[in-house]
Amino acid sequence: MTTEICSDSSLTVGTHTLNSRLIVGTGKYTSYALMGEALERSGTDCITVAVRRERLIDADGKNLLDFIDTSRYTLLPNTAGCFNADDAVRVARLGREILLGLENPGADWVKLEVLSDTKTLLPDPVATIEATERLVADGFQVLCYSSDDPVIARRLKAAGATSVMPAGSPIGSGQGVLNPNNIRICLEYLKEDDPDYPVIVDAGVGTASDVTIAMELGVDGVLLNTGIAHATDPLRMADAMRLATESGRLAYLAGRIPRKLYATASSPDEGLFTSKPR
Repeated sequence: MTTEICSDSSLTVGTHTLNSRLIVGTGKYTSYALMGEALERSGTDCITVAVRRERLIDADGKNLLDFIDTSRYTLLPNTAGCFNADDAVRVARLGREILLGLENPGADWVKLEVLSDTKTLLPDPVATIEATERLVADGFQVLCYSSDDPVIARRLKAAGATSVMPAGSPIGSGQGVLNPNNIRICLEYLKEDDPDYPVIVDAGVGTASDVTIAMELGVDGVLLNTGIAHATDPLRMADAMRLATESGRLAYLAGRIPRKLYATASSPDEGLFTSKPR
């Protein structure tokens, strides 16, 4: 007998509803063919493309878009590689034009990255807030890559961000969620007046357990790229990341037992056999 598991899998971000809570990037794969198969295995239905950094045509003349079913996946253009608000706004508008030409539903949103430096790839909070305000005024649904600073997260939401996406750790570092307490506070601040506001961990996860930990904290989804693309076996890791997202969400919904200092017996004390006194 099998029991159907309800994992509350769909995720609503602005006007978009995704069937998977895992969003996957398209960069850093050794080939477009491998990328396409990894996306399939991950179970995602939303993939992010770096408009500025991504070469749509590779050295062999192959087009990235030939390996992506744009009728199946919602594309999420991102502004990776931008270090000021002007560049980020310009790249976001370019991404919108590309997706309008493809008639892809992702044309009205953007993953906003405004980076502070090339060493840490951490976001510039001031420039990110400025770019968010400008893009929201221009009709974009803005998903903001942010640090795990709860104050900045709250200000980005106030600036009109459709979703705030705090980093678990620096982009591509594979360190996982370094400060779970900050993520918890971000969740508290961002959801205090809207429990359905989407909070997505973006960046830093290296393996399946990192994804599960993030989901168990109560975030609504995880966005990753390097963890799959640079794995020894990207296809197996894509499977693992899909299952980790699902299991982490289920565990969050189920509610973990409290941590205790001492042991608690699993079986009841009542009705124990005892020796008869002589």
